[in-house]
Amino acid sequence: MDADWWRQAVVYQIYPRSFADANGDGIGDLAGIISRIGYLEQLGVDAVWLSPFYPSALADGGYDVDDYRDVDPRIGTLEQFDALVAALHEAGIWLIVDIVPNHSSNRHRWFQEALASAPGSPARDRYIFRDGLGAGGSRPPSDWTSQFGGPAWTRVPDGQWYFHTFTVEQPELNWDNPEVRAEFLDTLRFWADRGVDGFRVDVAARLAKKFPEPMPSQAELSRIPSGPDSPVYDRDEVQSIYAEWRRVFNEYDPPRMAVAEVWVNSPERRARYARPESLGQAFNFDLLKADFDAEQFRRIVTSNLDQVKLSGSSSTWVLSNHDVVRHATRYGLRPDGGRPGGRGDRWVNDGAPASQIDRGLGLRRARAATLVELALPGSAYLYQGEELGLGEVTGIPDEQRQDPKFWRTRDDERPSVGRDGCRVPLPWTRSGPSFGFGPDDSAAGPHLPQPDWFADCSVEAESGDPSSTLGMYRRALELRREMQGGETLEWDDGLSVGDVLAFSRPGGWLCVANFGDDPVPLPSGRVLVSSAPLIRPGTDGPARIPGACTVWLSIDAGR
Repeated sequence: MDADWWRQAVVYQIYPRSFADANGDGIGDLAGIISRIGYLEQLGVDAVWLSPFYPSALADGGYDVDDYRDVDPRIGTLEQFDALVAALHEAGIWLIVDIVPNHSSNRHRWFQEALASAPGSPARDRYIFRDGLGAGGSRPPSDWTSQFGGPAWTRVPDGQWYFHTFTVEQPELNWDNPEVRAEFLDTLRFWADRGVDGFRVDVAARLAKKFPEPMPSQAELSRIPSGPDSPVYDRDEVQSIYAEWRRVFNEYDPPRMAVAEVWVNSPERRARYARPESLGQAFNFDLLKADFDAEQFRRIVTSNLDQVKLSGSSSTWVLSNHDVVRHATRYGLRPDGGRPGGRGDRWVNDGAPASQIDRGLGLRRARAATLVELALPGSAYLYQGEELGLGEVTGIPDEQRQDPKFWRTRDDERPSVGRDGCRVPLPWTRSGPSFGFGPDDSAAGPHLPQPDWFADCSVEAESGDPSSTLGMYRRALELRREMQGGETLEWDDGLSVGDVLAFSRPGGWLCVANFGDDPVPLPSGRVLVSSAPLIRPGTDGPARIPGACTVWLSIDAGR
């Protein structure tokens, strides 16, 4: 078996609650995923990344885990999970699962034991508890705030406080505790023994912490860069945890892979997670944050290909996931002078005014950016529905929203509508009560409302059209698998001028992307796939690449 299968894999992220609902309760499930494996096989992906499927109260979309070694009964059973693994492997698809080691849920048996135990007890030491400040410890240990709004400390009845970076339902584990470390090693083996091929490690940089006395204020904390000086993020000690994990991964044949979710700006710090003695790969979110701009894309690609030399790993490329506004929407918004990539969130939070978005342009740019992404050496991580050209769903009624970001920031100066808009259940058919997400005779609707325009973006609507976004993805993934060579590229500086970005890959294929508005000449070569129709001359003259379009060409070796 290929131990390096992940280095240039196309990985398809499934958000289980929103992929396919087999039993008609409005929530996606494992049986629904199994029923769609033929679709994934036809799409041409190499692996599936399964977002959390564990028992959960869904205080944070499943990232509040009640039990790390079971399946949420609303999603399925362990027996169905085993059937899913077997079916994926039969189809030649690897499986990566989310692991959430920074925090459990407040319903986890360990946290319930901690609440029932006295301060200073072994049960409390599995989590981060502290005494409060002031008379009777009535004030929290610090004024730190949660990333989802509100304080980062919550008081329990006996007066102590526990720490949570995210929701109050997500108490943070104490990774200085040997029992915590041992428990997660056993959990990794539990899933690897069931056939899981890899792990996506949620908030991988947060596990190691060191709280100084006194603690810095929130204002002071925000000025401390991530790294060894930070009390909470990317401390050096976290690598000793992942060295233990790597030894477990290497017990298997092939060794289990892992990819770290880390948001660090330093190439050297990110490389620490991607080294073979650590997790082995780390997410690169730079393209996800970039504008649709040739100069930005080239700078990011060059930088990240240089970065992988520090670790010996392969790079990762991401344009959308379950936490951000879909790139088909981001690329349709006008520049507003803000930071690159931030427009989508601001637009959604400001009410998603239709006058500010060009949906057609957004989709054309998204298709073009995707062909650039898929042409790059390294792993490409796709998010479910992007292959249909789905944009962000807006206008979800408040009473139907689920993301804690919405509920916890309602009183803030700039409240967030959260991430529900990219988590709406997929449309499989043109019609039906849930566009085929669930059975037509289901009495329950999808857990988040689907807009009417989903009909034209459904799998059924796009499957028979090679020019559709789905058709483009299928063709590009087929070609990528056929032509993939070494993990290198060569910039074509003769073509990469102004808004044009061009590079060749081993095996004689060329990627040319026009990031501008005006057409540019089509280079010589056989066109393999194009994100938009090329401009063909009536009688004479060269064909041209329209604006917001990427083309792959087969070229002569001597070009």
